[in-house]
Amino acid sequence: MAEETKNRYSDAELAEFKKLIQEKIEKAKEQLELIKSSYKNDSNNGTDDTSPTFKAFDEGSEVMSKEANSQLAIRQEKFIRDLKNALVRIENKTYGICRVTGKLINPDRLRLVPHATLSIEAKNMQK
Repeated sequence: MAEETKNRYSDAELAEFKKLIQEKIEKAKEQLELIKSSYKNDSNNGTDDTSPTFKAFDEGSEVMSKEANSQLAIRQEKFIRDLKNALVRIENKTYGICRVTGKLINPDRLRLVPHATLSIEAKNMQK
């Protein structure tokens, strides 16, 4: 079947994407745990007996680091949610169909961005 005439991916193709997405979810969850553990880390980096000035700088740096890690965690949680939504689309057999054009999204794009809901064509139209 030609790529243009297909209106959805085959069950075998969907199974391949499902495996890829499940692997990405596992990796993303591991990374999220690392991020969370780093911003929940309350270690004082040994500044108890150093000058108050250094301690103030260190605490300021720690707050900025926690904020950055918190933002990373939020982005990672969204990524996981998007991947889980892609799994739902696989179950519904609507995975890989552009929500704007209705055409199949290029499989190479889906391998790189498995939670994509827009084809490159639709993405370019947004600009």
